[in-house]
Amino acid sequence: MAGNEVPILVKKLRPGARLPHYASSQSAGADLCACLDGPLIIEAGERALVPTGLSIQLPPGFEAQVRPRSGLALRHGVGVLNSPGTIDSDYRGEVGIILINWGDEAFVVEDGQRIAQMVISRCEHASFTVVQTLDESERGSGGFGSTGV
Repeated sequence: MAGNEVPILVKKLRPGARLPHYASSQSAGADLCACLDGPLIIEAGERALVPTGLSIQLPPGFEAQVRPRSGLALRHGVGVLNSPGTIDSDYRGEVGIILINWGDEAFVVEDGQRIAQMVISRCEHASFTVVQTLDESERGSGGFGSTGV
């Protein structure tokens, strides 16, 4: 195992489920595939929960981020609605992808189609302390667009 690989346990919930896989040796995200009994049509402007047929076990202190595939976004206007979606390390249910069709035409999801990508990321827990004041900063309370377009 390379120094940057994180061991992820994967359970196939259905025989046709495909393991996440990296398209190249330098890919940040592993492709996730639809696991369907037949085609799923997502009409323009609609969304659907697409099953992968997999559940995963992440090590404590890690999350899996579910992100859109750029080719689906560019060619069809299809993305992941809650992007990035988070899979917590204690979740053991089926990994489902909320796809949305922002395109002008219906989009057909086929069994085995690569529909999203999953990035494994270390995450930290924070402790939260109530205070009366915060340290000043150069930006201050400047919000949306305050640092330029």
